[in-house]
Amino acid sequence: MDAKDPDQLSPGEAQAELAALAQAISAANSAYHTDDAPVISDAEYDALKRRNSLLEQHFPQLKRQDSPSEQVGAALAEGFGKVPHRVAMLSLENAFDDADVTDFDERVRSFLNHQGALSYTAEPKIDGLSLSLRYEQGVLVQAATRGDGATGENVTANARTIPDIPQTIAGAPEVLEVRGEVYMSHADFAALNARQLAAGEKVFANPRNAAAGSLRQLDASITAARPLKFFAYAWGELSQPLAATQSAAIAQLAAFGFQTNPLTVLCAGPDEMLAQYRLIGERRASLGYDIDGVVYKVDDLALQARLGFRSTTPRWAIAHKFPAELAWTWIEAIDIQVGRTGALSPVARLTPVTVGGVVVSNATLHNEDYIQGRNSAGEEIRGGRDFRIGDFVQVYRAGDVIPKLADVDLTKRPDTAQPYHFPETCPQCGSPAIRAPGDSVRRCTGGLICPAQGVERLKHFVSRNAFDIEGLGAKQVEMFYHDDLLPVKTPADIFTLEERDNANPLQKLKNRDGFGETSVKKLWAAIEERRRISLERLLFGLGIRDVGEGAARDLARYYHSWTALIGAVDLAHPAALRQIAADEAEAQERAEASHQGRRAQLAKVRAAIWEADPLPSETTAAWSDLLSIDGIGAVLAVSLVTSLAPGGHEREAVDALIAQLREITPPPARASASPVAGLTVVFTGSLEKMTRAEAKARAEALGAKVAGSVSAKTDLLVAGPGAGSKAKDAEKHGVKMIDEDAWLALIGSSGA
Repeated sequence: MDAKDPDQLSPGEAQAELAALAQAISAANSAYHTDDAPVISDAEYDALKRRNSLLEQHFPQLKRQDSPSEQVGAALAEGFGKVPHRVAMLSLENAFDDADVTDFDERVRSFLNHQGALSYTAEPKIDGLSLSLRYEQGVLVQAATRGDGATGENVTANARTIPDIPQTIAGAPEVLEVRGEVYMSHADFAALNARQLAAGEKVFANPRNAAAGSLRQLDASITAARPLKFFAYAWGELSQPLAATQSAAIAQLAAFGFQTNPLTVLCAGPDEMLAQYRLIGERRASLGYDIDGVVYKVDDLALQARLGFRSTTPRWAIAHKFPAELAWTWIEAIDIQVGRTGALSPVARLTPVTVGGVVVSNATLHNEDYIQGRNSAGEEIRGGRDFRIGDFVQVYRAGDVIPKLADVDLTKRPDTAQPYHFPETCPQCGSPAIRAPGDSVRRCTGGLICPAQGVERLKHFVSRNAFDIEGLGAKQVEMFYHDDLLPVKTPADIFTLEERDNANPLQKLKNRDGFGETSVKKLWAAIEERRRISLERLLFGLGIRDVGEGAARDLARYYHSWTALIGAVDLAHPAALRQIAADEAEAQERAEASHQGRRAQLAKVRAAIWEADPLPSETTAAWSDLLSIDGIGAVLAVSLVTSLAPGGHEREAVDALIAQLREITPPPARASASPVAGLTVVFTGSLEKMTRAEAKARAEALGAKVAGSVSAKTDLLVAGPGAGSKAKDAEKHGVKMIDEDAWLALIGSSGA
């Protein structure tokens, strides 16, 4: 029942699985954060995200533009004012077994190059709703939910009704943001549901839903009547530090009058952390409130600052989650969903079943091989047992596996069950659905004529991390895409909506159901506002396969302008085609060559393709330059260049969009006074005073561009022992080369 090891997955299989994960996680985010009505348990959700991260680590070139690893929370609910978080409210990385906790400790030590004693706090992870409380001059002035991590909902009036939240604090810093979890005890939850039932009103599924729904009431008097509690465990913006350690800071919050969890303890390493995890797990049933794991944090706040953050999680904390459950149910149907890239993804529709306390009615089936009981190499999985409509199947969602059907009980298979035949045409547009050699994913060839691809690409374009056009969400995109009067088939069509609406005085948008004069004016204003967009949002919004938020950010920082980027794309296009030809030749040779001597033979085949007809120097330079960007590999580069190739349908649509935009803004200037601001830096060899990850983070914070390989555009090579080929490349291109001590002196750091 274990998930296939990523090393055993083909790129096609990994891509299909990542697509299914993105869809499942997005739906779970909306249900949990926006609707306060989770459809899967926390453990199941964490399993999805863990598998997603694992696959992204093994297949970085396949990271999606809507990757769940780049997201925190979900869109805000309507009805509340927006509150920008001055310090982002991030999610936590997850651990599921003892080895993960040990690995966390080793990663922290490796990042810091720390060999001595290292302490961590361990505290129960409360299953509630995150809340940030802002105090100024010791007075509560604002309360906000986490929202999407960057912006929350203003629930100040509601928070004031919670007894555990002080209205004033004596001796507090001038600015103090206290963060914690709003929750409801089991006893209070049972009493609330009894009152709801007696009054003929809705009962809640669990205490977390009850707490979240109570806090997010537009009428604060309803919140006041609900028995909410609050545990404080963190902080946001501070005018002065609370303490030097996490444990001392929590003690200070308790001294200010906040409830802090009594099971929070200081641990001297992984053994004590795991012992506390087991102790809390044993007491879980008797705590009187819901928890779903234990959170570990580096205790020394100075070390926390050095460790810093990834895009959505801190490096200095991890949540050790409790395991989920198994369940059995029936397959009622198998549906095919067509994604933005044309991938056909099978989904099992199940007789609803409770798994880990949550009702589940859908499960991914990955691809046609998985349905038929084999892997991409044709080898049997599950003993060769296939899945059929009508089967009695096991739903397994825990640990490092995604929500899926893990097995089938053949003794309960009905006589009418027939093998499932995967469609060879797209169910949305009827175009042929082709499965390329070596790819486990079947894809629609309809492209822009396929409504599923067109609609999904537009939904992505207007999504929160792309153009984020207020008032133009998924529902409105669906409507406009199929509209006869104001059709929106491409991104550029969005920016001509107002002009086209004005040209049709008889059937104005403001007179349609669901719209009005005020809402239409707001929509026009929101669209107009997005004529000015950042380069990284533009790149991400285009929905180019393999170009996720991280890649879009890296490309924007490197090229700095749309003109520079598209110019590089045009120059590099012949090289991208050459890369494709080399990949195809290697794939064919791989299928025919014997194992002995295969690597050398494959290298010869690839070299022959590249050397057959030399490309212009400006083409090879542009291609090498693109590949030198740290994190940009050949697969992503081919996808970017071929998608934006001049003369193609995609390029025509993009050019039409660019013509509608007023300004494409470059990435914000970073540390312009730094001596390395604007320089392209490459690190190689062994660094002794900081890890490679810390060196890269420091360089980028100082405004430098960090590349993965040396080219003619490299300004500086920082070389430690064992520099190897990059040092030779630096000599070849005349690039200045310095050692680690010189680098630290240049940026004004001792490396401590």
